[in-house]
Amino acid sequence: MNPIPQIIVLDAGGQYCHLIARKVRDLGVYAEVRPSETPAAELASAKGIVISGGPASVYDPDSPTVDPAIFSTGQPVLGICYGQQLMAHLLGGAVTPGEKGEYGLATLELDDLADPFFSGLAGRQQIWMSHRDVVAAPPPGFTVAGRTDTCAIAAMGAPARKLYSLQFHPEVVHTVRGRDYLRNFVFAVCGCAPDWEPRGRVPMLEQEIRDAVGTRSVFFFVSGGVDSSVAYTLCTRALGADRVRGVYVDTGLMREGETDFVSRLGVSVQQAGKQFLGALAGVTEPERKRHIIGEEFVRVQERIIDARHIFEENWILGQGTIYPDTIESGGTAKAAVIKTHHNRVAGIRKLIESGRIVEPLKSFYKDEVREVGRELGLPAELLERHPFPGPGLAIRCLCADADAPVAATADGFVIPVHSVGVQGDSRSYAPVLAIDSPDHDRATALINRLRGVNRVIAAVATRLPVAAMAVRSSSLDAVRIARLRRADSIVRRLSHDSGYDAKVWQFPVILIPLGSAAAPDSVVLRPVDSVDGMTARSVAMPPELLRQMCRELLAIPEIAGVFFDLTHKPPATIEWE
Repeated sequence: MNPIPQIIVLDAGGQYCHLIARKVRDLGVYAEVRPSETPAAELASAKGIVISGGPASVYDPDSPTVDPAIFSTGQPVLGICYGQQLMAHLLGGAVTPGEKGEYGLATLELDDLADPFFSGLAGRQQIWMSHRDVVAAPPPGFTVAGRTDTCAIAAMGAPARKLYSLQFHPEVVHTVRGRDYLRNFVFAVCGCAPDWEPRGRVPMLEQEIRDAVGTRSVFFFVSGGVDSSVAYTLCTRALGADRVRGVYVDTGLMREGETDFVSRLGVSVQQAGKQFLGALAGVTEPERKRHIIGEEFVRVQERIIDARHIFEENWILGQGTIYPDTIESGGTAKAAVIKTHHNRVAGIRKLIESGRIVEPLKSFYKDEVREVGRELGLPAELLERHPFPGPGLAIRCLCADADAPVAATADGFVIPVHSVGVQGDSRSYAPVLAIDSPDHDRATALINRLRGVNRVIAAVATRLPVAAMAVRSSSLDAVRIARLRRADSIVRRLSHDSGYDAKVWQFPVILIPLGSAAAPDSVVLRPVDSVDGMTARSVAMPPELLRQMCRELLAIPEIAGVFFDLTHKPPATIEWE
C-alpha cells in the first residue's frame, strides 16, 4: 500500500506532469498526481504542491486553473512553466505572448539569493524550456530570481509565503541542476522526510499483475523491444509460464533482421505484411497511419484469439505500454494529443474499458523499464537495444499527396514535408527548414524565432543542390519500405562497428520524398540522447563516420541526399510522425 503523498502534483496537462512526480519519488519522497482543479481542502495533508506545465494559455477560456486558496494555506507551492504563468496570473502579475518561443536548451542566469529554494544554485546554467507565453510582470511581493536571453522572468519567488515558480522544466534531464531545484523544494522548503524506495519494484509489479489478472491467463503480442519483452517476462514470473503465451506479428514494416532476433525469444511468429501494407496504401497523414496500424494490430490479434479460442478459455491481452505512450496520446484530462500510439487506438481502448488488458509498465518510463529488466536478469543485448516504434518503418517513411518545390528563404530552404512536433506541450505539424551546415546552435535559434517550421535539418551530402530538389508525390509501398530498410541497415551497421550507437539513446533513420525523378527520396539521420524519451537532445556525429555513412547511403541510386536532424525534443518529437 502506498503512503500518503507528501507532494501532490496538480496536472495542468503538461507532457512532463507525471515525470515531476516520478522525479520526486526518485528523491525518496512519495508523490502523486491530482487534477489541477482539486479543491485546496483535499490537498491539506500534503507538505507541498507543484503546478505542472501545460499546453494552454492562461487567457484561453477553457484553460486549466487551480483553486486560488492553495496560495494562502501556508503550504509551499512550486509552479513550473504554465504553472509559473498561472501563479502569476492568479496573484496579480501579467502574462503575455513572447516575441518568440523558447524550445529546448537555454542558459539561465540565476541570482545569488539567501533563500532555501534557490540555495546553492546561483550562476549560469543549462536549462530546458518549452514555452511561448511569458510572465511579463511578477505578482506583488515576488522577486525575480533568474532570466534567459529570451525570458526576462525565468524564476521568481515570494519566500515569506513559500511560493516559487520556474519557467523552465527542472524535471527533465537536460536541465543540468534540475534535481537540485526539486531537492531544495522537497526537503528545504517543504520539510519532507524520505518515505519511498524507488528500487526493488519487481515484487510489487508481480503482485499488481496477479491482482489485475486474477484467475485468468495472459496472451502477449511481443515486439522484441525492451518494453514488451520486460512486460512479458514480468507476467511470466508473476503467473507462471503455463498462463502466459507470446506471439510476434511481422507487419512487413520491420527493420532488417528484426524478425530473426525476436524469434529467438521463444515466441511464435505471425506473418501479416500484406495485410498492413494493403491497409496503408495511399495514406500520407501520420495520425491516419498510426490509427490504421493500431486497428490492424487489433484485427490480427482478434484473428489469432478467435483461432485459438483465447477468451473462451478465460484469457486477457498483455501489452508493453509505457507512460510516454499514454501521455503523448492525450492520456490525461488536460494533455494534448501529440501522436496516437498504436496501443492506444480505439480498439485497444475498448479492451481496456472492458478489463481485458493488463499493462504492468504503463506508469513507467523507458529508463525505469530497463531497471526493472535488470532486476529480472534479462540480458544486456536486449535491454540496451535502441527503442523502435511499434508502427515500425511506416512512421519513418514519409509520404506526400502532391509534387511541390522547396522554397528558398533568407534562413535556408523550407522543405514542404511536414513532421510532428511538440511545442509548448501542444502538437505541431509543420514543414522542415534545411540549412547548409550541421550547426546545432544556429538550428536552436532558428526554431525559437520562426513560427512556420518545427524542425531544422542540415544538408550534409546531396547529388544535386537542395534548390533543385522537389518533394514528389509518393505513397507507402513495399518498394519505399525496402529502400528505407536498406538505408537503416547501413546506418545501424556503421553505428555499431564504430561504437557510436553506444553513445546515443536512439537513432531513427527517416526517408522523405525529396529529390529528383531519378532519385526521388532522401535520408534524414536522427541520432538523439535521452533518458526517458520525454525530452531528447540531437547528438553530433564524428565527421569521418558521417562521411562514411553518406558515401554508402548515396550508393543507393534512388537516394538524392543525406540530411542531419539538428532539432531537440521539444520542439520536435524524436520520430518524425
